[in-house]
Amino acid sequence: MPFLPVWLLGRLSVAQVLLAALVLSSAGAGPKEPVSAIGCPESCYCSTSPGGGAGGGAVGEDLAVRCSNQFLSAVPRNLPNATRRLYLDYNQLVSVPADAFLGLPLLAELDLSHNQLTLLEPGSLSALGPSLRSLDLSSNRLTTLDPEALGGLAAKANLTNNPWLCDCALQEAMPKLDLDPASLVDVVCAAAVPEELDAKGKSFVLLAEEMDLCAGLKRTTDVAMFITMFGWFAMVISYLVYYVRANQEDARRHLAYLKSLPKGHGDESSTVSTMV
Repeated sequence: MPFLPVWLLGRLSVAQVLLAALVLSSAGAGPKEPVSAIGCPESCYCSTSPGGGAGGGAVGEDLAVRCSNQFLSAVPRNLPNATRRLYLDYNQLVSVPADAFLGLPLLAELDLSHNQLTLLEPGSLSALGPSLRSLDLSSNRLTTLDPEALGGLAAKANLTNNPWLCDCALQEAMPKLDLDPASLVDVVCAAAVPEELDAKGKSFVLLAEEMDLCAGLKRTTDVAMFITMFGWFAMVISYLVYYVRANQEDARRHLAYLKSLPKGHGDESSTVSTMV
């Protein structure tokens, strides 16, 4: 705190001294760079606060970009490279393109909840793998998890309130994901294939432990292949039967013709009769 001259202290009350010290401290601190200088996207609010780096790195400015409840139909472009927290919840996003979050090496928290998301394009989130620690995809319209979109992410994810389709494709995708295992418990089936599983409201993790969802698909494929082969075999047999019967009719007509010939051709008629 800056010092005041002794002669001035004698004439000021305690409150006046504190007020004067506060004014001098503020003047010596210098103006802070406005948030607008970092290039905050339109329809978003940006704020900074002291904080640690992404993933527990060095201490620095914690830049939060809030674009919540702005009726956005696409992820804003030109997001600040220093963004550590990005809030895109309560918008109208339907998909996330592959290049939506490129150039955000420090992003540690991403909130995409309460949108209309049905598709995460391949590569859309995988670029955030080294830094992202928290991902909120709750309350969307996602039905499956694509390893090509989420590959490399070790984040804690909120996957609740999505109409997940519990089928063979989801079962095969799960082992390819690096998400926090606790996140996958939030995947609750809204429907299942085959439908007779009656899996609505069940956790997919528990369902997959009880049965192999791909086994039914393999059996269905085997049955379809068997039916196809049986149909082809039946067609071949039918053709052969038709061919033999047609030849027998021709042979009988030829035999009748030979019998109608004069007696000099008897030997030939006998030979043909024996063949038939």
